[in-house]
Amino acid sequence: MNTPSNRIQSLDASPTLAMAARAAELKAQGIDVISLSLGEPDFHTPDHIKEAAKKAIDDNFTTYGPVPGFPTLRKAISEKLKNENHLDYAPEQIIVSTGGKQAICNAILALFNPGDEIIIPTPCWVSYTEMVKLAEAKAVIVKTSFETDFKMTAEQLEQAITPKTRGLILCSPSNPSGAVYSREELATLAQVLAKHPDVLILSDEIYEHINYVGKHSSIAEFAEVKQQVVLLNGVSKAYAMTGWRIGWMAAETWVVKACQKLQSQYTSCTCTVAMKAAEAAYLGEQTCVETMRQAFEKRRDLVVRMAREIPGFEVNVPDGAFYLFPKVDALFGKKTAHGDVIKDCNDFAGYLLDEAHVAAVSGDAFLMPECIRFSYAASEETLTEAFRRIKEAVEKLH
Repeated sequence: MNTPSNRIQSLDASPTLAMAARAAELKAQGIDVISLSLGEPDFHTPDHIKEAAKKAIDDNFTTYGPVPGFPTLRKAISEKLKNENHLDYAPEQIIVSTGGKQAICNAILALFNPGDEIIIPTPCWVSYTEMVKLAEAKAVIVKTSFETDFKMTAEQLEQAITPKTRGLILCSPSNPSGAVYSREELATLAQVLAKHPDVLILSDEIYEHINYVGKHSSIAEFAEVKQQVVLLNGVSKAYAMTGWRIGWMAAETWVVKACQKLQSQYTSCTCTVAMKAAEAAYLGEQTCVETMRQAFEKRRDLVVRMAREIPGFEVNVPDGAFYLFPKVDALFGKKTAHGDVIKDCNDFAGYLLDEAHVAAVSGDAFLMPECIRFSYAASEETLTEAFRRIKEAVEKLH
C-alpha cells in the first residue's frame, strides 16, 4: 500500500504556508517578491528573553521537563492572567504546548467525539476546520460579513446551535480579519452560551496584545460561562517568538488533564529552553510589547489608506492583529493584459504574485472567497512598495 491514511488524505495543506513556499521559490529564482502571506512579526525577540534562553542552556535546562510545562512558567502565566485579565486560573489549570497551534489541536482532539458539531464563525484561521476533521467532528460554519466587520452576532450563534453542538471556536482579535469583539458583544454571546452548558468555548486569544481599541476582553471574564471556556494563547505574536513554539491553555482542571494525557503520548513536554525564555517574557518588562503594538498600529493606518486608493478594493479598519482583509470581488470577471480572466480570489492572488510580485493569501483559505488577506507585519517602506505594486497591477485589469 503506497497511499497515506484516509485521515491524511482528507486534510488540506495549509494555504498560508503554500503561498509562502511559492513566494520563496520565486525569490530563489532572483525575482524581487514581497511576501505579505505569513502571520509573523518582523521584529526580533527582545534581548532580555534571548538572554534568559542563553542562561537556561548554561544552567543545563536541557533534559525532559514536565509534560504540562515547568511549574514556574505555569505560575507566571497564572499571574499574567490575574494581573492583565482579572482571571483566576491556578497553575494546575494551565498546560504549556509546542505553540498555540498544538494547544488548539490538543483541545479539539481531547474534547470532541466523531459527529460532534463545532461552530466556527468565518472568516477563520485556516487550521480550525482541518483540526475538526482530524477529530472526525463536524464544522458548522457561520458566515459573517464585511458589513458586520466579520463578527458573528448572538442571533447567528443561537440559530447555529443544535442538540449535537459541543463546541464553538472564537478568535479575537481575529486572523484573518483583524476583527475584535468588544466586551458588550462578548456579553451577548455569553448570554446565549450560558443556556447551553454542554457547549465548550475554545477562545483563541493569541493576538491579545496586538489590539488598537484599548483593553482586550475575553469571554472567560463572564462568570456564567467561565467553566465552559478553554482559553488559548501563547508568546508568538506579542513577544515576536514564533520560532520558539510556546503556546498554552487555561481551562477547567478536567480539560487540562485530558489534554495532558494526549500530549504525553505525542510530544511530552515542549522545549525546555524555550519555556525558560517564555517565563522571562511574562515576568520581565513589558515595554517591548507596547512598542511593537504601536508600530503595528502605525502600519495598519498606512495600509488602510493605501488599500482604499486601489480600484475595486473595499476596506474596513481592522481593530487588532496585523492583517488587512479587503473585499475584492468587484475585480472578479476582469481581464489581465494577457487576456486571462480573474475568476475568483485564487486567480487574483496568483495574478498579484505573477504581475506585482506580491504574495498574499486568497480568501478561500479562510472560507471567505470574496476577500484576500495581506499581512502588514513588514516595514513601512516594504508595505509602501507592496501596495504601490498592487495598485499598479489592479489598474492594468480591464
